[in-house]
Amino acid sequence: MAKLLWDQDGQRIYETGTSKGVLFPKTPTGLYDTGVAWNGLVSVKKSNDGAEESPLYADNMKYLSLTSAENLKGSIDAFTYPDEFEACDGSAAIHPGVYVGQQNRVPFGLAYSTIVGNDTLGNAYGEKIHLVYNAKVAPAERAYETVNEDPSAITFSWEYSTTPVDLSDIGLSASAGITVAKNEVSAEAWTELTAAIYGTVEEEAHLPSIQEVIAMTQPVVIP
Repeated sequence: MAKLLWDQDGQRIYETGTSKGVLFPKTPTGLYDTGVAWNGLVSVKKSNDGAEESPLYADNMKYLSLTSAENLKGSIDAFTYPDEFEACDGSAAIHPGVYVGQQNRVPFGLAYSTIVGNDTLGNAYGEKIHLVYNAKVAPAERAYETVNEDPSAITFSWEYSTTPVDLSDIGLSASAGITVAKNEVSAEAWTELTAAIYGTVEEEAHLPSIQEVIAMTQPVVIP
């Protein structure tokens, strides 16, 4: 039996950074539109809710415990956003550059990348791709201030919530998110995933379903 060891070389893992944001607005048919680059993405936060215990009592004791469904939600911060996000934020484009607010908010999918580092390779150690489905943002405050001696750019912020995707066909509970770690899948799977999300010279960027992501990253079993 091996003795447990802590903080060995190469095992001090950390996660940092947010980049490579891609927005996938939903069309009226329920499909995701072609992905567009989200420049100026500052942070994407996850703050799941639900999964709360509901204890049931019988025979003068705790009989069993039921757990409520868990929901993916969070916030997005950015210095700017793609034009296609205007509809997701409740604005309708009337003419080029002219938007009317308080309209129906279009759901969207989102992809973004985070850096996985360690003590030997630093930020070059790895990467994770996070995919969010069926997201919708709520109205958010925007503070426009005069330029002064302490200049700063406006940071836009949105709270988002999601509607889970049915995954019963693959034996999983409904979910609105999936994460893929570069260091833990094959190079071929990572290439296929990034080609789908970011596009190629021949193919436009698109958002693969959770089932498709699981299928393309499945380990190859050698008989």
